[in-house]
Amino acid sequence: MKKIAISIGDLNGIGIQLALENHNSIKKMIEPIYCIDREMLEEASKLLNISIPKDFTTVEDIAPNFKIEPSKVKKDSGRYSFASFKKAVKLAKSREVDGVMTLPIHKKAWELSDIKYKGHTDALRDFFMSDAIMMLGCPKMYVALYTEHTPLRKVSQEVRDVKKLSSFLINFYNEIREKLKDNEKVALLGLNPHAGDDGVLGDEEKNIIEATKIAHEIIERELYTQPLVPDIAFTPNVRKRYRYFVAMYHDQGLAPLKALYFDEGVNISLNLPIKRSSVDHGTAFDIAYQNKKLNNLSYINAIDYFVTT
Repeated sequence: MKKIAISIGDLNGIGIQLALENHNSIKKMIEPIYCIDREMLEEASKLLNISIPKDFTTVEDIAPNFKIEPSKVKKDSGRYSFASFKKAVKLAKSREVDGVMTLPIHKKAWELSDIKYKGHTDALRDFFMSDAIMMLGCPKMYVALYTEHTPLRKVSQEVRDVKKLSSFLINFYNEIREKLKDNEKVALLGLNPHAGDDGVLGDEEKNIIEATKIAHEIIERELYTQPLVPDIAFTPNVRKRYRYFVAMYHDQGLAPLKALYFDEGVNISLNLPIKRSSVDHGTAFDIAYQNKKLNNLSYINAIDYFVTT
């Protein structure tokens, strides 16, 4: 059974409730190591009125303790969630665990804590000096993001970087190649409405095509489609032909994915020397510590990733 470090996420959100409620289920799949101090765990347990399982293994000395304030964006909770994440990664680097599973953080809380990263994937790139790839989805459909938390005004510039885009396409292929079926293709989205309409609505598709040609020469396979029109790429007839999609920016790929498979989706980091998965949702401050039943499917699927890979 694989040993997995679980970073606890923002303790003002729902992550700790997911961990406590689902421990007895996931311990049958993996051996979980929770990156949270016992004192913080006991505080959360008391606020949630959920007892702590006897075999709930924790890691001490994460960060200075603080008072949990349900549903509040706070500097201290951001600092603690980042420290929990760093501890989980450290355990994976030293091979004390077989992978890292991350519960949701709040990006504004990280910013308030003067953490320079916008999210887990940004930090992982820096930790490992590697071009980590963010892929979200479920076995029915996976979406990889060329740009992630990039403001829209900067996306065009990123797409015009043919060298960077071709490298992304090559790396993504190398990460999924063993899962591809014979002659299976990956749906590659254009950037502009109507995929530019031959330059009438934008010409970034020329850069996408150039990057694709370079990638195909390197991988020696015609894997990627020509840039697909974004507003039809996720329609039922198109989805019948593809399992993997590459989107040029965050909402282009994740809006349709979450509309279709929000409850069961997971976030997977590719092109890293460690395995990392995460739930495909945020801190859910609107329901945190309210004794509401949580949908745990994304959490269970994120754990199952380590069982099936």
